[in-house]
Amino acid sequence: MQIIDTHLHLIYLDRLRYPWLDGDPNLNRTFTIDEYLAQASSAGITKMLHMEVDVAEADMERETTFALGVGRGVVGAISACRPESAEFPAFLERAARGVRGFRRVFHTGAHEAARTPLFKSNVRLLSKHHKTFDLCFWPRHIPIAVELAKACPDVQFVLDHCGIPNIREHELDPWRDHIRDIAALPNVACKISGVIAYGDPVNWTVNDLRPYVEHAIENFGWDRVVWGSDWPVCTVAANLGRWVAATHELLEGTSEDEKERLFEQNARRIYSIASVDA
Repeated sequence: MQIIDTHLHLIYLDRLRYPWLDGDPNLNRTFTIDEYLAQASSAGITKMLHMEVDVAEADMERETTFALGVGRGVVGAISACRPESAEFPAFLERAARGVRGFRRVFHTGAHEAARTPLFKSNVRLLSKHHKTFDLCFWPRHIPIAVELAKACPDVQFVLDHCGIPNIREHELDPWRDHIRDIAALPNVACKISGVIAYGDPVNWTVNDLRPYVEHAIENFGWDRVVWGSDWPVCTVAANLGRWVAATHELLEGTSEDEKERLFEQNARRIYSIASVDA
């Protein structure tokens, strides 16, 4: 079974600036495609999408150009963007030619921007280019994501990391209700990605993850879920192989067809990944 990793971060400190890494000693180093592939091939991962790494704003387009040139199984990029900017339409015309989709990180405090009319009108432009928009919100801000997705019904959204639940504290509510609300929108999919990073970094178990992953799949259904590693963020709790193995444990008892949809087929459809992509 092939796996498409829809959420790979590469960090090259010698090429790009990552201001947020200054406060994260666990991740403040270079993470290369060679290091990733050394683990990915044995885990069954055959293709990857590079997910933007919240680089310095001036480096956003440079990061995308770099990611698109990596090759070696990286078949596309999801670009950083700033839809709150009046310059976004011009940026989109430049960037949309090479990328699969866009993301604006909200869990660092920019969530209120998503409520503005300018932000919503700019995100609506993505439908003309058939590009996705990844949503990265804390659970308490998922209602803002719901509001945004409702305002842009022709745009395909993907909720990252199951909505970043607080697994470490075993906190299920109000996350569960928020997942039900956003899953009710047909233009939103969910990414089963890197949730091990939100549990106990040392003593997490697959059963800690189970209620969150199963609730997300139950509400979104097998046609609206994709898989992602969130590498190297996932390495705060385990290496890539362990996260893949944990996912397989979580999927015990499901059909081969359901697994294929999660690991590969849905990603091909949602992110427009053709079977001939290198």
